Amino acid sequence: MKKYILLLLLTITAFSVKAQMDSKILKDIEEIEPKVIDWRHYFHENPELSNREFNTAKKIADHLNSLGMEVQTGIAITGVVGLLKGNNPGKVVALRADIDGLPVTERNDLPFKSKKKDTFLGDETGVMHACGHDTHIAILMGVAEVMSKHKDKINGTIKFIFQPAEEGPPPGEEGGAKLMVKEGVLENPKVDAIYGLHINSGTPVGTITLKPEGIMAAVERFVVTVEGKQTHGSAPWSGVDPIYISAKIIDGFQSIISRESNLVTAPAVITVGKISSGVRFNIIPENAELIGTVRTLNQEMRTHIMKRMNEMAAGIADAHGGKATIEWQNNTVVTYNDPALTTKAIATLKSVAGDSKVLDMKAVTGGEDFSYFQEKVPGVYFFLGGMTPGNKESFPHHTPDFKIDDAGMILGVKALSQLAMDYLNE
Repeated sequence: MKKYILLLLLTITAFSVKAQMDSKILKDIEEIEPKVIDWRHYFHENPELSNREFNTAKKIADHLNSLGMEVQTGIAITGVVGLLKGNNPGKVVALRADIDGLPVTERNDLPFKSKKKDTFLGDETGVMHACGHDTHIAILMGVAEVMSKHKDKINGTIKFIFQPAEEGPPPGEEGGAKLMVKEGVLENPKVDAIYGLHINSGTPVGTITLKPEGIMAAVERFVVTVEGKQTHGSAPWSGVDPIYISAKIIDGFQSIISRESNLVTAPAVITVGKISSGVRFNIIPENAELIGTVRTLNQEMRTHIMKRMNEMAAGIADAHGGKATIEWQNNTVVTYNDPALTTKAIATLKSVAGDSKVLDMKAVTGGEDFSYFQEKVPGVYFFLGGMTPGNKESFPHHTPDFKIDDAGMILGVKALSQLAMDYLNE
């Protein structure tokens, strides 16, 4: 019995020692913080849309090359991968950052505010890092620089994945994590585990939030095409009104959530975000188009909701003399944190941030294509606080007012660095 107790104590001690950040690595991280902030400001001021991140990719690749890494470019159109081999053999761990901006016109007062313009779906728009991907790039570039100085402490290989088009490729194009996986980013060498983070404007700097299992939702994009019969607006009885049918379909969709979905099991959302129909005030048009999204965290609920939407759209349209069909596009699967890997990650993150700063969270109905990596290898995804402590107002993601406190990034560098080291050295 004494022998087993001693073995247990030695194991616990070994884990505690492992979880402490090496003092030289910590010093290098602290010294690189101004550089990380400068990189973030550059990328924020120079955002690029999905699958068009050419200058962003070049700056990342130039940095990784300067560190002496093996660098691959052009993966999934604009993706960049850096390979850092430690001095000792071992497993392969991947760290991922997304790099694309959004078609949002910035309206805050930051000195590094984006003034970039581009065309999105045929319309001119501002371009902005309105979801914090600029911080993700800067954090991972910082991790790459620090880790490249400590290859003697690395047992194995770190693969740095800078992924384009997380927000979704333009219509008609492939992109994002799904295309990176398809093109073999998790092979040669084969990745054993992957970690990723997302800055969060709603939680304070210095905090980390995560949970095991499903943390973010599967995301579907749907397009409902409604066919009616065009007629004069003064005589609706002589035609079939697709706008009226569309309104009934939208109302029906919400009843699937409120009356057919067991929301105690998991949350679910159906949102119609765009309606297109008609050309003139006194013409009932021939057709209408509804575009929206479904968010689910449970596969059975996902299957049921999509089935019922198909049935309901067709049935409602038929009842009013029209026709309706739905075209589906899957954007992400459930972002699923491997339970065993998450347990170990929480211990590592607490050693870096402090026990009270690593918090459990509820699943969110936002989507994340990091999930496609997690389909292939065990992975952990977590949220990093980016709100200035004491602020009573946060600045929501995907809005013109989005803001992140630069002070939040240094913990991201520490967290990803230590997660990689602990995984490779355990």
